[in-house]
Amino acid sequence: MENTAQMPYDDEPAQGRPETRKSLRDFFYSRKTRFVLRALEVIVVVAAVCVLISTFFISVLQIRGTSMEPTFSDGDLVLASHSSHFERGDIMAFYYNNKVLLKRVIGLPGDWVDIHDDGTVIVNDMKLDEDYIQGISISGSEIDFPYQVPEGRFFVLGDHRSVSVDSRSNVIGTVSQEQILGKALLTVWPLHRFGGPAE
Repeated sequence: MENTAQMPYDDEPAQGRPETRKSLRDFFYSRKTRFVLRALEVIVVVAAVCVLISTFFISVLQIRGTSMEPTFSDGDLVLASHSSHFERGDIMAFYYNNKVLLKRVIGLPGDWVDIHDDGTVIVNDMKLDEDYIQGISISGSEIDFPYQVPEGRFFVLGDHRSVSVDSRSNVIGTVSQEQILGKALLTVWPLHRFGGPAE
């Protein structure tokens, strides 16, 4: 009689055993848990970076009103860098009565600003070439010209001169360093208006 050796018979495939199913379940659940935790970590890091950027470097501002038309229109979303260095022609974002206003820098500290009866703006005896303005205002100023901008302050005007309340008004006056939020860089929404402000 021939002797034969047989392997133990197991009628249940390995993957069907309860302990195997449990280990596979644990494996996939642990992978899913790790993925979720990793995704949450990424979201938290991105959110923290966004908060840091918006706090220290850039703000997103929504335009309300028409005082900066045609450069910015009501509803535009604008990026502003948290800069305190300005040149004539830059658009400044600054705080006034718990609001943020945007106006164009016309006079730097120490400059002499004059506005003629026809709306022409003269700074330090030189006429400004202002192809960005709309609705020239020929009246309504509450200050006497020529006007020297005090040290540490800026003389600002809206681009839509006939409706803008700005440094010509005693209500706004000149802008101090403490009021400054930053410099408007570009319109990001709506997309058909995407781009930097006119200078």
